[in-house]
Amino acid sequence: MTSLFKKIITIFSLTVVLAAGTFAGNTEAASTVASNEIVSSAKSLVGIKYRYGGTTKAGFDCSGYIGYVYKSKGVNLPRTAAGMYNSGKTVKKANLAVGDLVFFNTSGKGVSHVGMYIGSNKFIHASTSKGVRVDKLNDPYYWGKKYVGAKRVATVTVAKK
Repeated sequence: MTSLFKKIITIFSLTVVLAAGTFAGNTEAASTVASNEIVSSAKSLVGIKYRYGGTTKAGFDCSGYIGYVYKSKGVNLPRTAAGMYNSGKTVKKANLAVGDLVFFNTSGKGVSHVGMYIGSNKFIHASTSKGVRVDKLNDPYYWGKKYVGAKRVATVTVAKK
């Protein structure tokens, strides 16, 4: 009986070690970004033209732009708006924080556009018509009607002064 008990303890211990190893390096600290840095980085790209499939300063599509901004802060995201929507933690609109990703259905076929919430009911994104720009999240003429939801993909902290 003692031998069986030792085997069970050994198997349990190995299971715990293997499970913990799965989460190694996946700590929250690895994806912590200062709010002033992410917003500053995002705003520095305002005016860059829209380019379908674009992921560089030569031109961005919406997910290419968001991916570029976050990658510059060490956070890797899926390539598409739909892929980004399937990652992170769901956030209610009333609980949006700077850096949360906001999603829209602009095509009538589900999530098709992504931007980043920057506070004060505004988001920044790569618009097909005007390139990287800031818009109102609850714009009653367009964005407010197209809003689908939001995700938190990184912990964004307020920088201490």
